[in-house]
Amino acid sequence: MLHGLVSGHCREPGGGRRRRGRPASRHHTTPPRHHPPDRAVPRACADGDTRGEANLKSENVEIHIIDDNFFLKWNSSSESVRNVTFSADYQILGTDNWKKLPGCQHITSSKCNFSSVELKDVFEKIELRIRAEEGNNTSTWYEVEPFVPFLKAQIGPPDVHLEAEDKAIILSISPPGTEDSIMWALDRSSFRYSVVIWKNSSSLEERTETVYPEDKIYKLSPEITYCLKVKAELRLQSRVGCYSPVYCINTTERHKVPSPENVQINVDNQAYVLKWDYPYESTTFQAQWLRAFLKKIPGKHSNKWKQIPNCENVTTTHCVFPRDIFSMGIYYVRVRASNGNGTSFWSEEKEFNTEVKPIIFPPVISMKSITDDSLHVSVGASEESENMSVNQLYPLVYEVIFWENTSNAERKVLEKRTDFTFPNLKPLTVYCVKARALIENDRWNKGSSYSDTVCEKTKPGNTSKTWLIAGICTALFSILVVIYVVRVFLRCVKYVFFPSSKPPSSVDQYFSDQPLRNLLLSTSEEQTERCFIIENASIITEIEETNEVDEVHEEYNSQASQDSGNYSNEDENSGSKISEEFLQQDSV
Repeated sequence: MLHGLVSGHCREPGGGRRRRGRPASRHHTTPPRHHPPDRAVPRACADGDTRGEANLKSENVEIHIIDDNFFLKWNSSSESVRNVTFSADYQILGTDNWKKLPGCQHITSSKCNFSSVELKDVFEKIELRIRAEEGNNTSTWYEVEPFVPFLKAQIGPPDVHLEAEDKAIILSISPPGTEDSIMWALDRSSFRYSVVIWKNSSSLEERTETVYPEDKIYKLSPEITYCLKVKAELRLQSRVGCYSPVYCINTTERHKVPSPENVQINVDNQAYVLKWDYPYESTTFQAQWLRAFLKKIPGKHSNKWKQIPNCENVTTTHCVFPRDIFSMGIYYVRVRASNGNGTSFWSEEKEFNTEVKPIIFPPVISMKSITDDSLHVSVGASEESENMSVNQLYPLVYEVIFWENTSNAERKVLEKRTDFTFPNLKPLTVYCVKARALIENDRWNKGSSYSDTVCEKTKPGNTSKTWLIAGICTALFSILVVIYVVRVFLRCVKYVFFPSSKPPSSVDQYFSDQPLRNLLLSTSEEQTERCFIIENASIITEIEETNEVDEVHEEYNSQASQDSGNYSNEDENSGSKISEEFLQQDSV
C-alpha cells in the first residue's frame, strides 16, 4: 500500500515547490543544496529613460535552474513605490541581439519564471538584464554576469514508483526533468540513484544503496512498512541532485514458495557453474540473464531477460552452461523456484563480469631430472587454451607448488617464465609439482584450476654411489652370514633328530678296552650271574667258545646303539637258549 508523499528539497525561489499535489510528511528530510547566486553587475545603458532612476533599482539578482525550470529573482529598493513593474531581456553572448525574456515582462513581484524560453543549446552562454518600470519612467538596465545554463542547472528530484514483495521492494525511477528535457538529454542514461531506506517505526536505522532506474532493494522483512527517498547523481561531473519526496510502502506477507538465496557463478574450465541455496526438495528452478547496460536505460526491461541454456526446469541447486553464451561484458543472472504450490519471486540479481572471471585453462607440466640435485620444469598451454584469446588479452603468471613426495612441506613460487629449475635437491629423491595459471596484476586473483601432479626422481650423486656400493657389499655379506647360520642350524637339527647308526671313529677309539666299554654302556636291565650244572666237560669247552663269539657280537651291537641310549639282550638270551639246548641233548 502506498502512503502519503513528502515534498522534495529542491524549491523554487520564494519557497514555491517545483512539484505540486504532494502532502507534507513528518519525516526528517535533508536540506537542499543551492548553487551560489549570481550577483547583478549594474551597468548604465544608453537606451531607456533615466527619469526616476533613484527610486527604481533592482539589486541582488539571482538565477536558479532546476532541471528545465528557469527562475529569476531580485531585490528592489522600489518595493514601497506603487505601480512598479519589472521586465527582463536576454541574448546569446556575442550576438548583440537582446530579446524579451518570456515570463518576465511587467512583473509586479520580485521573481519570474522564464522556463518557456527557447534555447537551442544549453551549453551556450546567456546574458540577462533587468530594469524597474513605473509608467513611462524606467531605471537603467542591470546586467547579470553571463552563465551557461547546463553548468548552472541543479539536478531535481526524480519520480519514483514502488511495488512490494515479501522481502524486497521494486523501484521504478524516472530521471529528473521531462522526457523531452533538453537539459539532461545527453545524461538520462548516466544518472545513478542513491536510495535512503528505513523502517517507518524507526527512522534511525537507515541504510543507503545505489540503484538503477529499474531495480530492487533486497534483504527486507515481510509485513513491515518501509520509507525511502531517492536522489539522482552524475558522478563523472560530481553533481548531486535533490532528494525526492519520501515514499512509504508495506511489504507483503511471507510468500509460500521462498526465493533461492546466495546465488553465485563460478568458472569451471570450459563452462560456467551457477549455484544457489534452497531449503526444500522436490523443486524445479529456472535461471535467466540480462545485459547490465540495459539496467541503465530508464523504463521497463522485464521482457529483455533471457533463459540460460541448461538452467531451465532443473531439479538440482546448480546448473552448468557453456562459456560461449557470454561475450566480454557485464551481465546479471537471477533464479526462481517452482513447485506444486506456485512460483517464488525472483532471487537477488547477481552481477557477473566476464572480464573479471575469464576462463583460464590449467597448464600442462613436464619435469625432467638434470643432475643429482636439480629438476627442470616446463610449463605449457593446454590445447583448449591455445584456441582461446585469454593468453593474448591477459598476461599470465604461474603459481607453482613443489614438494618432496614423502613430505607434506610445500614450496609455493610465482613464475613468469615457462621454463625454470629447482636447485639444491636431494639425490635419488622423488619430487612432485603442480601449477595453475593466474592473470598478472589481477586484484581478484582469478586463475585456472591446478594442473595434474607430475613426479620425478633426481639422479644419484657421488655420495649416493658410495653408499650404494657399501649397501651392496653389506647385503652380500649378510647373505653369506645367513647361509652359514642356516647350515649350522640344519646340522644341529639333523644331529639331534636324525643321528647316525655308527659312532664316529674318533669316538670309537676311546672305547677299545672291554671293561671300560662295559662301564660306559648302559643296559636296559640289571646283569645277573648265571650258574649252570655241568655234567659233561667236553661240551663245556664248545659252549664257552660259542659264548665268547656271542659276547663279541653283543659288544659290537651295544656300541652301535649307544647313541640312542638303548641296546638289546636278545643275542645273549639266544646264546643261553643254545647252551640249554646243548645241555639237553647231552643229557639225552
